[in-house]
Amino acid sequence: MKFFNVKTVDETMAVIEEQFAPIHEPVRISILEAVGRILAEDVFSREQVPPFARSTVDGYAVQAKTTYGASESLPAFLDITGNIHMGKRAELPLVEGQAQYMPTGGMLPEGADSVVMIEHVEEVGDLLNVYRQVAPGENVIRAGDDVRVGDRVLARGSRLRPQDVGVLAAIGVTEIAVYPIPVVGILSTGDEIVPPDKAELSPGEIRDINSIMIGARLAQLGAKAVYGGIVRDEYEELLTRAKALFEQVDLLLLSGGSSVGTRDFTVQVLEALGEPGVLVHGVATKPGKPTIIGKSQGKPVVGLPGHPVSALIMFDLLVVSILRRLQGESNEVPDKRSRARISRNVPSAVGRSDYIRVRLEERGDELWAVPVFGKSGLVTTMVESDGIVEIAANKEGVVEGEQVKVMLFGSSY
Repeated sequence: MKFFNVKTVDETMAVIEEQFAPIHEPVRISILEAVGRILAEDVFSREQVPPFARSTVDGYAVQAKTTYGASESLPAFLDITGNIHMGKRAELPLVEGQAQYMPTGGMLPEGADSVVMIEHVEEVGDLLNVYRQVAPGENVIRAGDDVRVGDRVLARGSRLRPQDVGVLAAIGVTEIAVYPIPVVGILSTGDEIVPPDKAELSPGEIRDINSIMIGARLAQLGAKAVYGGIVRDEYEELLTRAKALFEQVDLLLLSGGSSVGTRDFTVQVLEALGEPGVLVHGVATKPGKPTIIGKSQGKPVVGLPGHPVSALIMFDLLVVSILRRLQGESNEVPDKRSRARISRNVPSAVGRSDYIRVRLEERGDELWAVPVFGKSGLVTTMVESDGIVEIAANKEGVVEGEQVKVMLFGSSY
């Protein structure tokens, strides 16, 4: 029997970092399709934003010095010399002692340096009474305040958000280079596994949960899933089906068949697909220890545990990191886990990273993480949970009230 050569989570992450990188050349797409994609280039602005000084309020363009000392009891008096329309340049420059009406977003006239809010003035014919002084630059965005010519507005490796697409539109960039969306093949293994649409189960059969669950998670992450179906625990059949699916995808996931059982052929299949083969056979975690990570012909191949809870947790922990590498995402990804207090003592074994399911509860002004216990084959424990909490390998557990970080199910990368 071949025993695991178990690696810690940190060691496994280091293997992923070292072994995997984008396997396709970037493609150019419209910014209308760019949300969620990974930038393959730095983006520098060839324009300034805004291109002109503009008002941030409805009010009157003025020279600030003409309002100094203005108050409710002693207003400043200015001549109204025009109205500025949206999308138009002022017809006349503004000189000392004058004011011109302008809406929010309007272009500041030449000679003006500030805008007094409409709430602080009163029109009396062609005369403007100003009841509050303003400082130079008040209620104004100057040209280039947002983006200057030559600024790097987005960095290579960034995952594009709606606001990122907005800044691209602002600088006139309508196409962008991104890494292709990864295609992920899923193959379920096991003599006991049957399709979910089988109405009547025979003794010993269970419906395929993992491929459906993992496929849904891939869709949530913006990756493309290719379902390879279910394969019996028979080496030649598994190898044939795995090879066929392997040729179509960027990442191959084998669900089940990753332990040291005599009928588990994942390692053999992975080695047969091409060098270097197995990189990690076993990760020091609970659940999810019998996870396999390999590389064949430059492509990652991952053997996930058969138990649904283990499969999903290890997918989020490790496969998501591989997907990031395949898409060229920057390593400088902020920790997006939520902070909460654990509701009870949870022991753990030193030397192994434990991942416990929790549901979140609001108690006063704080979030509390309440453990949801159950064996790794019980998928309903995932339904009852909001996320997982890691107990690091160097800890003997967590104590009630201790602050922990919760990785929420369904969160983005």
